[in-house]
Amino acid sequence: MTNETPEKRLALIHRVITPDKEYPKEYAILVTDTRSIFIHQRKTRSSFVLRGEIRFGTALVTDVNPKTLQDYEQTSLESLTADKENITIPHETVISLVMKTEEQKFHARDLFVWLTMKRQGHKFQVYDLEMTYHKTPDNDAMIKFYMVPLGAYFKPKRQSETRQAILREYAMDAFKIFQKVLPTKIQSS
Repeated sequence: MTNETPEKRLALIHRVITPDKEYPKEYAILVTDTRSIFIHQRKTRSSFVLRGEIRFGTALVTDVNPKTLQDYEQTSLESLTADKENITIPHETVISLVMKTEEQKFHARDLFVWLTMKRQGHKFQVYDLEMTYHKTPDNDAMIKFYMVPLGAYFKPKRQSETRQAILREYAMDAFKIFQKVLPTKIQSS
């Protein structure tokens, strides 16, 4: 008989994007009481669109519904960690988690979006998190992920909230999830 407590699934961050020179990657993050599992999402958009979403902080395409914690209840944690496309980071290996804000620089190809946001009085305020962790005892790694909610999350809130408030709320919700499992290792800048 074992006295091991089963691992608890605490929350799901339905979408983040990690930058990549070839093709940015979309992940959902399943946070348990002992680790965070970055679940790779299938390619739904072009690299150009994903890079734009990183710059604007919001999904440009609204046809994908966010997954929920219940969507992953029947999937074993072992199968998620065995998938080579997923990234598993045990919480005890995390050195730091830093939340940053980036105000994006204007690019000529973004003129229409920039003019629309300026007319609405909005900023290109993008939030990202940088998680540094021990990959091996002798090697540290860092993963940077942008907090970019799907359009299905963003669009309904847009009726009553500003773009800036929605993006801040999405980033802060994720930050608070990590605060619960990494209380002494996180900071905001």
